[in-house]
Amino acid sequence: MSSDSPRHPGATARMAALVAAFLGWMFDGFEIGLFPVISRPALIDLLHLGSAEKAIIDSEVGRWNGVIIAAFLAGAATGGVLFGWLGDRLGRVRAMALSILTYAGFSGLGAFCAEPWHMVVVRFVAALGMGGEWSLGVALVREVWGGRSPAMLAGLIGAAANAGFALVGFISLGINQLHGALASLGLPDDWVKWRLLMLVGIAPAFLTFVIRLFVPESEDWEAEKAKGSTDGWRTEDLFGVLLGAAASLGILALWANDLAYAVRLGGTAVLLAVVLAGYLYPVHRYLGRMEMGASGQQVLPRMVLGAALSGVALLGTWASMQWAPTWVGKLSPNPDARAWTQIASATGAVFGGLFGAYLGALAGRRVAYAALCLLSLGSTQYFYRSNEAYDLHFLASAFLAGGLTASFYGWLPLYLPELFPTRVRATAQGFCFNFGRIIAAIGALQTGALMKGVFQEDYARACSFMSFVYLAGPLLILLAPVTVRRGAPGGQAG
Repeated sequence: MSSDSPRHPGATARMAALVAAFLGWMFDGFEIGLFPVISRPALIDLLHLGSAEKAIIDSEVGRWNGVIIAAFLAGAATGGVLFGWLGDRLGRVRAMALSILTYAGFSGLGAFCAEPWHMVVVRFVAALGMGGEWSLGVALVREVWGGRSPAMLAGLIGAAANAGFALVGFISLGINQLHGALASLGLPDDWVKWRLLMLVGIAPAFLTFVIRLFVPESEDWEAEKAKGSTDGWRTEDLFGVLLGAAASLGILALWANDLAYAVRLGGTAVLLAVVLAGYLYPVHRYLGRMEMGASGQQVLPRMVLGAALSGVALLGTWASMQWAPTWVGKLSPNPDARAWTQIASATGAVFGGLFGAYLGALAGRRVAYAALCLLSLGSTQYFYRSNEAYDLHFLASAFLAGGLTASFYGWLPLYLPELFPTRVRATAQGFCFNFGRIIAAIGALQTGALMKGVFQEDYARACSFMSFVYLAGPLLILLAPVTVRRGAPGGQAG
């Protein structure tokens, strides 16, 4: 079959899909990276803590930072299922354009927040689009490229998001350097410190027009639509997603209020089960309507396993390394320290995404995952236990830890699409990657709680403790199916 056949688009169509998805992932990373850079000055302003004692500032900023991070992660988990559902029903391209418009528009609205709970809402809704864009972009590129160069594509996915994460740091540095000039123009101090950077977040909205004009739809999805496979997705099934979203917000409420620890843990366990059932409900109903044979019976168990594998990676990142810019704000009064920490970590992560994908192709999916877990644990422990001040060693170790902990974001887009057939791929892998964010949200809340209670505002001790979650990875991967046989294109058996 020629490369320009209906199921194998030509080089121009493939590159258009890749470039659009790469930019979507890059801006996705940009939007993710916005809040860690501006969290401390933004929360000090929104909580009116400018004249408060440092201990009070640290406590309140840490508490609200945990809640906002958790809201973002819960929104991303919901968006992964919601937009994945749209991608499987309406097509990858239309759903991806809508997801980018959602995260860009609401990120820009963050510039106008007046209360800390406004930021919680803005980050939750923006995250709906961010969670959806990942699953849709991965599915689109995988299908348009027809299985070609899987390691390269997966590595670019991981690299793109982290390039966007680094871009936030560079823009923040630029705004800091222009502080005097901007202030002389009459721009209020809070706009110079953080609101202007949030407003820049609206820029990716223009990408939606490019996507709709130039990016081809997945021919694999078009073939499934022609066979009637998309008819099994029903709007009423989204009730489960709404239930899951409500339960995830309930988890946030448990941890945002000063309740007994036993009540929080028990309530979290119950609500997490509701989240799981709610997010799985649309796929369960779809499988009940469609005859998929043995492949259909594998979908739900693989979704749960994929979510667990993603959860280890995401929890390790969000409960430890994502706190690095906030930690350095406590270690150093240098206004550029947060930005440089994010740049160092994100630059390492660009290389880490490529490393994770190619290690998965060369060593095998399962061996690579286990190795990445152990390397991530070691680098995170080294970062938090070997630094006491902001200096060159701090940035170098942030580069190393940022790279290794982000290597999963090259491995996951390599492995997750291999688990599912085209007709459920966007929804299933969107659930896998983004349900892990619910687990990570709980972990982020744990980090905040640990810092306030057990570790007495000691970021290093709390984050290094949470990084031990990586030890669960080598055990979980033993349950994962082998998707690529030895000698096949794209890698070896795991």
